[in-house]
Amino acid sequence: MVTGLGAITPLGNSVEETWKALIAGKSGAAPITHFDTSKFKTQFACEVKDFRPEDYNIDRKEARKMDLYCQFAIAAANQAIADSGLVTEDLDKNRVGVIYGVGIGGIKTFQDEISSYALTGAELGPKFGPFFIPKMIADIAAGHISILYGFHGPNYATTSACASSTSALADAFNLIRLGKADAIVSGGAEAAITEGGVGGFNAMKALSTRNDEPETASRPFSASRDGFIMGEGAGCLILEELEHAKARGAKIYAEMVGEGMSADAHHITASHPEGLGAILVMQNALDDAGMKPDEIDYINVHGTSTHVGDISEAKAIKEVFGEHAYKLNISSTKSMTGHLLGAAGAVEALASVLAVKNDIVPPTINHKDDDRDEEIDYDLNFTFNVAQKRVVRAALSNTFGFGGHNACVIFKKYEA
Repeated sequence: MVTGLGAITPLGNSVEETWKALIAGKSGAAPITHFDTSKFKTQFACEVKDFRPEDYNIDRKEARKMDLYCQFAIAAANQAIADSGLVTEDLDKNRVGVIYGVGIGGIKTFQDEISSYALTGAELGPKFGPFFIPKMIADIAAGHISILYGFHGPNYATTSACASSTSALADAFNLIRLGKADAIVSGGAEAAITEGGVGGFNAMKALSTRNDEPETASRPFSASRDGFIMGEGAGCLILEELEHAKARGAKIYAEMVGEGMSADAHHITASHPEGLGAILVMQNALDDAGMKPDEIDYINVHGTSTHVGDISEAKAIKEVFGEHAYKLNISSTKSMTGHLLGAAGAVEALASVLAVKNDIVPPTINHKDDDRDEEIDYDLNFTFNVAQKRVVRAALSNTFGFGGHNACVIFKKYEA
């Protein structure tokens, strides 16, 4: 069961702000403020705005020992734990775990420390900060959260590029149903809008370069798409065993019923052109949930606004869902949040849960009727530009990562 939610995103620093912006079709893209972009091909991103760690019960002194991605992770987890009411006097903390996905980790910390060494190391010898390693490593967010709350259950990070936090949710789900934990704080975080992050993705020609129109640059499933927009932030879900949640009277947003994983085994960065890995991961998730394709009403797609990826995912949906594909709502919330890399899956899972709970599907923004790709079937309902109200019995969320890593999760309405 999903019993708590937390979010720090380019659209808002809470679940409520993020959800309202998603339904309104608001873009989080703007010129980058984190560093001087004057020499970069891409000069905009979806940054988190007005974030202050102390607003989320993170001590200022402790925050200085953390990379920004870790601060985001803790802030989202603190929100989700408070929302769930999980921490009570009789909670068995040995049965509560933390599994957090991170695609890159402390890239800003790594960049700053190595740059400092390059400038001074030859003359003065290596002088690295004592918190260099614990700020940088990808598992430290999960560690910090467990320390803050005294959770002694399973504790680790998952790293599968842009599928990282969906992998974390899948692991949490499986450990709970195996009886290894009663509840797990799970999600993902990323803060890679840095010189190295933007410059590296620019070198791969993965990012949009529409510097004169950042808010409309992310155009999933449109012919004029030219790459993704980098985002940052964190999403967190509290997954809890049903009887444990019922015993303490927890509110239940939705039920997580299945997960799927697969590999494209095709290319280090490009998805399989026919969507073979995507087909397999969605089918695996449906099989795991014991569901038929026509029981899904909404797919939150990976939909990054890249040429090959959008085409292959649309093909995969048609292959898996057949005629029912035309009765689905499909949307890419990345058109608004940007691509949060390792945090994408958690934020998109959160959007899927809220679509199920509220019976409304957030849109895919920035599409124009005359901007059609001849390789995409527009009889599919991509929920272009305007949110759509409908009964959402169940939602499926896709994430696909560099290296061919695919992960998929399914949420459905909880019926007592």
